[in-house]
Amino acid sequence: MSALLRHTSSGIPLSFILKNELTDWQSQQPAFIQTWLTNSGFEKQGLALVPDAQTGELSHVYCLLHSKEDFWAAGELANKLPLGTYQIQGDDAFIEQVALGFVLGGYEFSEYKEKPTAKAQLAIADDALYQRIKQQADAIYLARDLVNTPAVDMMPQHLSQVMEDLANNYNGEFTQWIGDELLEQNYPTIHMVGRASENKPRLLDLKWGAKDAPLITLVGKGVCFDSGGLDLKPSSGMRNMKKDMGGAAHVIALAQLIMAANLPIRLRVLVPAVENAVSRNAFRPGDVIKTRKGIMVEIDNTDAEGRLVLCDALSEAQNDNPELIIDFATLTGACRVALGTELPGFFSTEHDVANGIIDAGMDVSDPVWQLPLFDQYKSFLKSDVADMANCASTPFGGAITAALYLKEFVEPTTPWVHFDVMAWNLRALPGRPTGGEALGIRAVFNYLQSRFK
Repeated sequence: MSALLRHTSSGIPLSFILKNELTDWQSQQPAFIQTWLTNSGFEKQGLALVPDAQTGELSHVYCLLHSKEDFWAAGELANKLPLGTYQIQGDDAFIEQVALGFVLGGYEFSEYKEKPTAKAQLAIADDALYQRIKQQADAIYLARDLVNTPAVDMMPQHLSQVMEDLANNYNGEFTQWIGDELLEQNYPTIHMVGRASENKPRLLDLKWGAKDAPLITLVGKGVCFDSGGLDLKPSSGMRNMKKDMGGAAHVIALAQLIMAANLPIRLRVLVPAVENAVSRNAFRPGDVIKTRKGIMVEIDNTDAEGRLVLCDALSEAQNDNPELIIDFATLTGACRVALGTELPGFFSTEHDVANGIIDAGMDVSDPVWQLPLFDQYKSFLKSDVADMANCASTPFGGAITAALYLKEFVEPTTPWVHFDVMAWNLRALPGRPTGGEALGIRAVFNYLQSRFK
């Protein structure tokens, strides 16, 4: 990210002009600029590179802005502008909004490329503003990188290293339980889902912050690759399953943002990290497992494994009596059917928390949408041989029934938020290239920042 953002006061001016004010604004400019903008088709193109009349060097860039609230107004500029350093004109609030879109639009996953693509850079003079933009961009870049990394290089042991490094960088504590240690410490469903892989399952645990600060616990689904298990996915469904650890990527990135901003909270991050593989010891449809909470669960479908690893982690999350538990998971295709791939759905047991996150998301152009925990559907999780099944008996309302499954492992007195996210851009939009994506973490961060001051 540092290649795109520079802490300096010098750069080619980059100005945004509201489209409905263009005629009046243009009439007030020098004759040279008026002529240049007209002849370059500025009104149609929306972007004009204006040279110095004497030297011919690029002296100013103008962009059309449809709305002052357009967060992604500069989302394509890092790729469109000539190489150089640019400085957005405007007040700090406008610069912060547009600059973040600029930097996010210049993201490229280049780990496996011989040479990254050179991009235009952005100059930010104010130190506090620079730090805020950098912290947010770094977190989203981290989430995107983790999701984009091929599964061969992003297995449980790799996620473990990322979290350990994060703990070391911010003076946190990191602990993990690996392989059969999960059975010894009573995390049976995490072990069951991951035991068929040569990459041993793990529960990763990061703690940070003052002991007397309010505790917020984040839980992220870390299925590093999902074959579907014995209920094997078709090849088309398996193609992008490196992204099934997207929930873990979200909470790791959110944790980095929280720690970098030094929010006055006590943070705990739990990531059950597994590969859902096929082998002679893979768990089977029809198996029954006793979860950490003691609930007996019948396995209806081995491809509904995310909720299995999450349920033990959510049970563990209760131990410290947190003020709030937030989990992120790439959990159901049903949520994508309901809301599409670009709007993350979430569930919550607390109306005030849900409304706070929605409002916080709107404030930072990171929209999220609440779905209902409709208890009437809980009966779809009924099992004839166990307390409940891991998969509903109907395909309808799949995001709701998955959330209701998880809700059984959260104490009624603990406020809980569950995000069901895509973690992937299927199409390129300004500021959002195709591939791994962080959805909702700026909304949650903004909510936490407002709540815990």
